[in-house]
Amino acid sequence: MDLLAALAARAPALALHLPAHGRGRGLAPPLAALLRRPPASWDLPELPEIGGPLEAEGAVAASQAATAALLGAQRCWYGVNGASGLLQAALLAVADPGQRVLLPRNLHRSLLHGCLLGQLQPVLFELPFDPATGLWLPAPADHLQQVLAAALKAGPLAAVVLVSPSYQGLSGDLAAQIAVCHRAGLPVLVDGAHGAHSGLAPGLPPSALACGADLVVLSLQKAAGGLAQSAVLLQAGERVEPARLQRSLLWLQTSSPSALLLASCAASLAFLHGDRGRRQLGRALVLAGRLRQRLGAAGLPLLANQDPLRLLLPTAALGINGLAADAWLLQRAVIAELPEPGCLTFCLGMVPPPGLLRRLPRQLLALRCALGSEPLPPFQAPPLPLVAEPELSLALAWRAPAEAVPLEQLQGRIAAEALCPYPPGIPLLIPGERIDGARQAWLLAQRRLWPGQIPDTVKVVAP
Repeated sequence: MDLLAALAARAPALALHLPAHGRGRGLAPPLAALLRRPPASWDLPELPEIGGPLEAEGAVAASQAATAALLGAQRCWYGVNGASGLLQAALLAVADPGQRVLLPRNLHRSLLHGCLLGQLQPVLFELPFDPATGLWLPAPADHLQQVLAAALKAGPLAAVVLVSPSYQGLSGDLAAQIAVCHRAGLPVLVDGAHGAHSGLAPGLPPSALACGADLVVLSLQKAAGGLAQSAVLLQAGERVEPARLQRSLLWLQTSSPSALLLASCAASLAFLHGDRGRRQLGRALVLAGRLRQRLGAAGLPLLANQDPLRLLLPTAALGINGLAADAWLLQRAVIAELPEPGCLTFCLGMVPPPGLLRRLPRQLLALRCALGSEPLPPFQAPPLPLVAEPELSLALAWRAPAEAVPLEQLQGRIAAEALCPYPPGIPLLIPGERIDGARQAWLLAQRRLWPGQIPDTVKVVAP
């Protein structure tokens, strides 16, 4: 099947993956109306009346100002390179070359790329770990306080990056976490790619802006009715100079942004924060609650998280590796968003698929019957210190002459590439890190848990 045919193919029975608009069911209505116009009539350049994200005049500038006011931000920039591009621009704005930035271990690899582009030194902090599921958990404020103290002992920091909510819809007390960082005099960038709907309904965590974040990046395809690659960068407070953000965006965003994706930013947020969008979100949340109850009554309890629209099935408790469960469900036209060794994440989206309450429980019961057994043994936490910095800079590690060596021979070597079995790109190994014996043994165990996802060889810096 070629690409055009693949895009035109009929939707599968239960597509529980991103984008959250669910093949158009949950698109913001003004955006859907625009797409019904003659094809490509909306594919326009930065005409004077339209402008662009970095222009002072035009429809885009007016829309960004309106969106900032709507979301409680001081400034807003639309992006057409996804949350990844805006995270990188924000990172370059908060730190100068050579400065250290504190990042969690569940960072998206785009932040690593941002450190490389800005010649920044990543300081990685470990997160609480759940051995029953293999998931990293949100860091309590006191844990983050310990992290900051340990990181500052080795030198000053320029900024802190937090991820909230996570891919799995997990979030902790973000306001307390941000307060810890601000007391240390540090600006906070929140990767809120999965949190565009935060704070908009009972049962959802507050928005990152409401929690005091200085910079927030939202993806509008992950938790709003926007198209893939549409995202926004929001600024509050004066800890980061707007001119630095403008300059970073100029470096990393295209000079010919898609007018359609800019319209996606404007329309999806305006709709989501309006009465109709909130009602749509409310209906999705009610259905999610009913589905959770139905699965629990059937003996399939879900993991607790802070985003009801992300359903976490603990496959490890059923005795099934999540990747095997995903492959079995794919053959039956049920597509999860994120398979991991200990769980599956299903994204219900803004308008969940028809028949979901009836069809998903039936398929999951069949999965348990077909593959279920005794619960899997506990997962081993990565043997990492509370705070760590790559021994070799990212730039040197990525550009150095490298050789591929088997995992069994990694001990003592320095990684030359990131190891990312997760489809979203959360690395298990960072370029520049030296691999000790405990880390090597852990990576070998991970290879067994991620069949086909972790290669037999890894590139390391050549002697």
